Amino acid sequence: MEEIQVMVADPSHEKYVDTILKTIEDAAKVRGTGIAKRTHEYLTTKMREAKAVIALDGEKFAGFSYIETWGNKEYVTTSGLIVHPDYRGRGISKRIKNVTFTLARIRWPHAKIFSLTSGAAVMTMNSQLGYKPVTFADLTDDEAFWRGCEGCINKDVLHRTNRKYCICTAMLFDPEDQLPAKLPKEVIERIKNIDKRK
Repeated sequence: MEEIQVMVADPSHEKYVDTILKTIEDAAKVRGTGIAKRTHEYLTTKMREAKAVIALDGEKFAGFSYIETWGNKEYVTTSGLIVHPDYRGRGISKRIKNVTFTLARIRWPHAKIFSLTSGAAVMTMNSQLGYKPVTFADLTDDEAFWRGCEGCINKDVLHRTNRKYCICTAMLFDPEDQLPAKLPKEVIERIKNIDKRK
């Protein structure tokens, strides 16, 4: 058995997008909890922009997560963390979360990183990385972010409470007094080249 590789995704990984979307959809059904729905194009764009992390076992999909920026890049989310059922219980989600978090910290070193989750395992990983539970008022007020919640089965709770709370727990990492993060040199160079093209 090959070691599972966790890496910053690139356009060569676009062939896994349909599998990723199906894995996310199936997990939401099993858990019975909400999850923001994403499109094929949305995930391929994340891969092209070096804003996604993928885990592979050789050529087999094992896990995924992506990053988005909000509020003029003052806030960043690491979202959509999913591990294929065949690979759960092996610590892959933690490895993906660590790489995604590091990638976010390097690309946007002064941004606050936040997470909305209903999963206890993600809350534990977030806490280990320095996230703190916060109210929804402490998160971005960027309407584009909140529109992402419209695909969730629990959106009615969010609407009824005037976006003060929902089923998910809000967690926030404030970089003010944290150590700098590190990524492999080739990933840093790729990000610089992507940013130059924009």
